[in-house]
Amino acid sequence: MIYQDIHRAAFLSRPNRFIAQVELDGAVETVHVKNTGRCRELLVPGCTVYLERCPNPARKTKFDLIAVEKARPGLPPLLVNLDAQAPNRVFGEWLASGRGAELGLPKPDLLRPETTWGNSRFDFYWELSEARRGFVEVKGCTLEENGLALFPDAPTERGVKHLRELAACRRAGYEAAVCFVLQMAGMRSFSPNDATHPAFGAALRAAAEAGVSVLAVECTVAADRLTMAKPVPVLL
Repeated sequence: MIYQDIHRAAFLSRPNRFIAQVELDGAVETVHVKNTGRCRELLVPGCTVYLERCPNPARKTKFDLIAVEKARPGLPPLLVNLDAQAPNRVFGEWLASGRGAELGLPKPDLLRPETTWGNSRFDFYWELSEARRGFVEVKGCTLEENGLALFPDAPTERGVKHLRELAACRRAGYEAAVCFVLQMAGMRSFSPNDATHPAFGAALRAAAEAGVSVLAVECTVAADRLTMAKPVPVLL
């Protein structure tokens, strides 16, 4: 996916999870943050962020904060995409193109977003002729520690519920997968963040034992674009 009209700025503060204060062209600007997660290790005062100008003149904020440079001692900054809506979009493009075969997901005849099954609404439902059908839940991942991608960055009971429902789908005869879209490049592997939410890690391992595919794909990230690149190992 490609963003338009990108501007470089310096992050100042985050008064709440929806907005941030940045310094842009020598002036303080209030911008919309396209990620309601904590992002405390990313959005630190003085860090470089990237903004997309919103074309809607009626909106209160003129810009969306979409990416940040994470400082790493002794290493170049890591560019991390923060757009919470981007993982679903790039995953849908990737699966529809046939590249899902790299992870055992077929190029579907039917790909439908936001589909309800049981008590959950999954990100994607797919069918391949009449022989195969399945659900995929997509999770965007922005947290890394020394090249290890981790999810979640905050407790997520909703995420636990989705994993349990995916396991139920598998028992009902559907194929089922959860795909962690790593919104950064250069990751060695992916693991659940047990230190932050042990229940999520336990639910992810239980889902895997039930036959749910646990996938992780890192992205190529630039200030103006995000593209799914290649699978990374999943360590449960």
